[in-house]
Amino acid sequence: MTDLSAKKCVPCEGGVPSLSVAEATALRGQLHANWKVAADAKSLLREFRFKDFYRTMSFVNAVAYIANIEDHHPDLQVGYDYCNVTFATHSIGGLSQNDFICAAKVDLL
Repeated sequence: MTDLSAKKCVPCEGGVPSLSVAEATALRGQLHANWKVAADAKSLLREFRFKDFYRTMSFVNAVAYIANIEDHHPDLQVGYDYCNVTFATHSIGGLSQNDFICAAKVDLL
């Protein structure tokens, strides 16, 4: 299988099925072990911890850059020394390969 981080996101306007639990679980295996597929397989999440606010914000800016390049945007929950990243493809109400592509790119940070 091709490395997810080398792929590009494709536009998703809906009308396609979201990934099944089995498909999402298989793709999750290509990511850092800390990524979790939600029990309903509708989102992909990971918590990142940092030494201080500066490093947290540097990470957030890097994630924003990836999201803008790929035109696929996560939900971010940010505090002084943490950032929780949640990917989901809202137009299909679940996960698509785009979520895993972006997660793989975040893993490279």
